[in-house]
Formats: sequence, C-alpha cells, structure tokens
Amino acid sequence: MKPRGGPPACTSTDDVKLLIREGEGLTTEFKERYTPRIDEDIVAFSNTKGGTLLLGVRDDGVVVGDRLTNDLKARINSLARNCKPAVTVSLAQLGEVVAIDVGEGQEKPYSCGSGYYRRLNGTTQKMNHEELRVMFAENDPVPFEERTAKGFTFDAIAGGKVRAFTREAGISIGRAPVPDFLRSLKVADETRVRNSGILFFAKDVGGFLPQALMTCVTFKGTDRVVIIDRKDIRDDLLTQFNEAMVFIERHLNVRSEIRGVNRHDIYEIPLEALREAVVNALMHRDYGVRGTQVGVEVYDDRVEIVNPGGLPHGVTGRNFGRISIRRNEVIADLFFRLHKCELAGSGIRRMRRALSAAGLSAPRFEPDEHFFRVIFDRPPEAGRGVARITTQKTTHKTTQKTTQSILDIIARKPGSTRKELAEATGVSDNGIKYHLRRMQKNGVLRRIGPDKGGHWEVGRKNSG
Repeated sequence: MKPRGGPPACTSTDDVKLLIREGEGLTTEFKERYTPRIDEDIVAFSNTKGGTLLLGVRDDGVVVGDRLTNDLKARINSLARNCKPAVTVSLAQLGEVVAIDVGEGQEKPYSCGSGYYRRLNGTTQKMNHEELRVMFAENDPVPFEERTAKGFTFDAIAGGKVRAFTREAGISIGRAPVPDFLRSLKVADETRVRNSGILFFAKDVGGFLPQALMTCVTFKGTDRVVIIDRKDIRDDLLTQFNEAMVFIERHLNVRSEIRGVNRHDIYEIPLEALREAVVNALMHRDYGVRGTQVGVEVYDDRVEIVNPGGLPHGVTGRNFGRISIRRNEVIADLFFRLHKCELAGSGIRRMRRALSAAGLSAPRFEPDEHFFRVIFDRPPEAGRGVARITTQKTTHKTTQKTTQSILDIIARKPGSTRKELAEATGVSDNGIKYHLRRMQKNGVLRRIGPDKGGHWEVGRKNSG
C-alpha cells in the first residue's frame, strides 16, 4: 500500500483481502454492485479521511465480483467530476473486485447531487445544516491522532497488542505483515506510525506519549481529600478501557440474582452506562494537552468520568447530544471495530435509557473550556460511610473465596478458558480477568504457552 496524500491506496489483491477481513469502517465501504448513489460514499470519504470503496463485495464480506469495464470506468469518473468540488478517484480491477480509492479532500466540504455526506462508524451519513457548519468551522489540517512521535518506528509496535486487538475485534489478518495491517487501519503510512497507532499498539505508549494516562481513584466521603484506592494506567487505550471497568466494578455495590441455574451480578449503577462514559472519554479527549489524563473518580454518592479538552469545537450546551462531532475520528473508528461503541450519537441515549430502566436519575454532563465531566449519582444508602467499611471487608472475603474457586477449577482442568471460569464461578468476564492478573502478579498462577492452546500452572496456594 502506497500513500497518496490520503489513506494508503488499495493496490493489490492482498490489500483487498485484508480490507475484507477487517470489515467496513471509517475508510472502507462494501458495495455488492455499482449504483449511481456511490457518489454519496465518494464525497463522504473526501469529507472525512479518504477511503476505499470495493464493488463486488456484500455487506457481510462475501465476494460476488464486479468488472471494471470501460463503461463502468466512465460512469464512476463522471460521478466524481460532478461532485462539488470535483473529486479525483483512482480505479483498479483487483481480482474479482473493483477498488475505488478516494483521497481526503483539501477543499472541504464536498457535496453530490443529494447533499453533503461524511463517514461515521462504518457508514455513510448525510449531514444536516448544523453539523455541516460545525464540522468545518475550525478544521485542524493535522489533528493530533494523525501526527507522529519523534523516534517511533514499526519495531516499537507490540505484536501482543496487535493480536489482542484483532482477537477482540473478531478480525483475522492471516499472514499479513503488521505494518500492512496498521496501514489498512489508517494508523500508519509507508514509513511512520501515527499517534493513533501508538495509542493502541505501542510497546511503551507512555514513553512516546506521556499524556496517554488514565487515573482511577476511590475517595472516602464526597470530596477529594482521603484516597481509599488509586490506580494509574499508562498503557494502550484498550488496556485503559478494560482496567478502568475492572476498577469500577471493584468499588461499586453489587447484588446477585439467580436466574435459572445462573447467577447474575447487578451493580448499583448499570455497567452499560459506565462503559459508554469511559469509552467516550477515551475517544473524545484532547490528547494534544500534555500533563492531563482521563479520570475515573468514585465517591460515596457518585461516580465521575472526566476527560480533558472540553467539548469539541462547535458543540455547545444547546446542541450537545443532538449532533456527532468527533475530535478523534480514527481513534473512534478503532473503538467501533472493538465493539465498544455503537451508532453515532446514540451513546447519551443509551446511558439515559440504562439508568432509567434501573430506576436511577439521568447522568449529568458538566462541560467547561478545559474538561468534560459525566456524573452518575449512586443510589442513596443510610449510613453509607459505615457501610463502606463493612463492604470492604466483605469484598476482601469474597475476593479470597473467588480466588480459591478459580484455583480449584484450574487444578482440575489446567486448560480452562476465561469464559469457562466465568460460567463456573458466576463472576463476570472482566472480574475473571482481574483475578487472573492479580494471581499472576502475586505468583499464584503462571500461564504456560499461548492464550489459545496453552494452560495454567498453579504456584503458591496462598494469594495473599
């Protein structure tokens, strides 16, 4: 793949196969066959980060084939020329698929006969007047996620993080070299890895981007005075997300219900709403502001998720929640591929819906010039300060009991998977992940071999 002033061009059948395996995203669109409406996708790519349109591929990734005849070539070029401003496209027959490459435009906004379009979460969406005005009012020619860090090379990419990403995203990249995979995600060009790629795949994220930090803190009471627990997470964004959710789960009250033969943990604040707030903070924070971090703060009466940067340019208290403007489009696309976020603009609605279903008040949003804060009120409890001491003791006993249950299962079946352990103990997948990491850190467990096909070896019997 070679750079063309936009995303890397699709130049070979191997490129096509990799894009199909990854699925549709910010810069990739599948079409079963040509229709004149592909001009909407062409201007959407021009208005966003550029991209590749594959003709002859169904939405599910099945190749049905298409041919780049002279007539089809003339039709596509005519559509592109009739966009305003005109768009230049690159066409190629690659195996059974027709590839249409579109670079990011330098004269935004672009429109076709039916209006202005952009890419969001793997779909082409029409912009309304307000979104159009806001999106291009202040257009940074080189956003932070597209810049590069001095001295960072492909050798500094962690293969394990690439594998973790593809596993969670459900992507099989076959034998494609890691640099080609990164280029296909638009987080690298021919010679350099961009900041978005560093944030997800670097061996040492903090060494190159020290502001890539999340701090999780639990306070005693309702102010920021006495710290009960703290965890600083200076790692890739997927790890930050997962570790933050483990931390939150550990410090919320939870009750259990037996449904059939399975036990279900019900947290005092729905985890769905908290997950949405955490991923939004990671997607929308201003990574260009050094000396700041995403914050997860747990108090006796509330949980706050805080990210630096305030609202993106053009988003105000009046239009907040009604339009989708993303400070970091590529980072958002990677979280979408990881299934951590859904359709654009629906996150706030899902938070409110989850809290309403649990009989809780809606989250509060407090943006200012420098930070954006989401506040979840915890259900009131009489004597919570006293209850917290009891809860901590109970939590410690529960942790010891869960640890012993996991060890007993592994002793009987060393090849147990995380899913099997979760089903056997009734603990959530994130909870199992936390316990396994804790036991590995304390020398109680050792992992022998790879994630798939390996096994556990029990060490000391007391986890401390």
